[in-house]
Amino acid sequence: MSAASVRFEGCSFAYRRNRTVLKDLSFDFPMGRTVFLGPNGAGKSTVLGLAATALRPRSGAVRLGDLVPRHGRDLKAYRQKVAWMPQQIDCVPGLTAREQVAYVGWLKGLSRSGAWGRAVEALRRVEMQDHQDRKVSELSGGQMRRVGVAQSLVHGAEVLLLDEPTAGMDPRQRRVFHEVLGGLPQDVSVVLSTHDVADLDEIYDHVVVLNTGVIRFCGPVEQFLAHASADAAPGRRAESAYDAVVGGVPAC
Repeated sequence: MSAASVRFEGCSFAYRRNRTVLKDLSFDFPMGRTVFLGPNGAGKSTVLGLAATALRPRSGAVRLGDLVPRHGRDLKAYRQKVAWMPQQIDCVPGLTAREQVAYVGWLKGLSRSGAWGRAVEALRRVEMQDHQDRKVSELSGGQMRRVGVAQSLVHGAEVLLLDEPTAGMDPRQRRVFHEVLGGLPQDVSVVLSTHDVADLDEIYDHVVVLNTGVIRFCGPVEQFLAHASADAAPGRRAESAYDAVVGGVPAC
């Protein structure tokens, strides 16, 4: 597996004619572990949806290396390399947790037997092995979030796009999730949208901040934290840096 990152080239997107979310957006998500920050309504979910090909730009292109996922084989190859966990994890009626994760693996190109076996391992990694035979319709919100994480892991993607993956998880479940991130191969890139900046410097390599459809910051964690005010408490540096960057001049 080769290292890869997602690039946006002059992308524009609008949900309605009078509601432009992104205009001529051009930047690269860095390779490695990237935390994607921004206020509600900034366009983070839209960016991740475009990167996952769940949405299509009105103009411009999204690419992964030489792959531009417009149609046909390129689209299929792109989707096999990229995994997406949206904010809303939909239940497939009648399926168990293992069946739903295996189904996603099969859609991504795994054989039926391969997907069935790898679903067990993916659920084990998020500590859902004891619930693998339960119907997804019976699971709690936090449990479904973990099923969503398992779905993103099952086929061994090169890039993971995770939209608020720890929402609804308790502190222990969040620790397990962070351990999963830490255990991924170094050549797997992760982009994780969140409002939680705790332990930023211990988990992530890079920070991207989006506000009103504009990239306000894109760079290493240390450079991001340097925006914190001089009098910020040690445990509040990330919050202080975020406040400074969101109101600042684009810097990417």
